[in-house]
Amino acid sequence: MALAFARHGAPVGIIDRNAVGADAVRDAIMAAGGTAAAVGADVADIPALTVAIAALRRQLGPIQILINNAGHDERHDFETMTADYWDDRMAVNLRHLAFAAQAVTPDMKQSGGGTIINLGSTSRMQGAAGLIAYGTAKAAIGGFTQCLSHDLGPYGIRVMCIALGRTLTERSRASANDPAYVSETLARRAIQQLVTPDDIAHLALWLASDDAGIMSGQTLIADGGHVQR
Repeated sequence: MALAFARHGAPVGIIDRNAVGADAVRDAIMAAGGTAAAVGADVADIPALTVAIAALRRQLGPIQILINNAGHDERHDFETMTADYWDDRMAVNLRHLAFAAQAVTPDMKQSGGGTIINLGSTSRMQGAAGLIAYGTAKAAIGGFTQCLSHDLGPYGIRVMCIALGRTLTERSRASANDPAYVSETLARRAIQQLVTPDDIAHLALWLASDDAGIMSGQTLIADGGHVQR
């Protein structure tokens, strides 16, 4: 998504707990003639997150588009889950969205508008087993998106959610070489192709554009037609 927005001329700020990875994306954007800045920070640490956003603002100027894209879908057992684990999953998958949005809202209000895109999941729509904390957090993102859209709509700020299914991120790319994984995934879908990060980036670009100017508060399912609601 960072590379896609940069190709369309947007200055891009990147926050990631993997500072080396964030720097690599920044360098790739700049090598292609774009403008980018990167800060290493764990978004689950809210003070560190707000400091990182302020640092990006100083380097790049007011923020008009925010993409909340951080999470962890580690499988876990409900019967042995601890309170600390539950709280950690909420912090990693949900809590940071609210405070990142809060931190950029003044910029967007002053600019007369902006777009916040939250990354959700279809896990709760599928009733996915072994993901009770993750699925609950990701389900809440839809409600957060809808409610926030009404709080910020009067200022011209749109809030959207993209609910992902299986997507070939760097972490899962090896699965594309597993015939059983590919066959089982495509059997679920109306569109017989695997979803890639580029597919999601194109959707995010459209949602942030004026072409999607009448859309806010909604969750768009981007999973090749597996979950149909």
